[in-house]
Amino acid sequence: MAKKVVATLKDATSKKMAKVVKMSRSPKTGAYIFEEKVMNADDVDAFLKK
Repeated sequence: MAKKVVATLKDATSKKMAKVVKMSRSPKTGAYIFEEKVMNADDVDAFLKK
């Protein structure tokens, strides 16, 4: 039987990542705008305060 290869994204050198969704209003139309980013978990607070 062939062995299955298991892909892992987590090792000792990798950083913890998070998907962040920020909601804001458009100044033109007043509609909601959603901005999505995948970033380092340490940078999330700085992104949301912008």
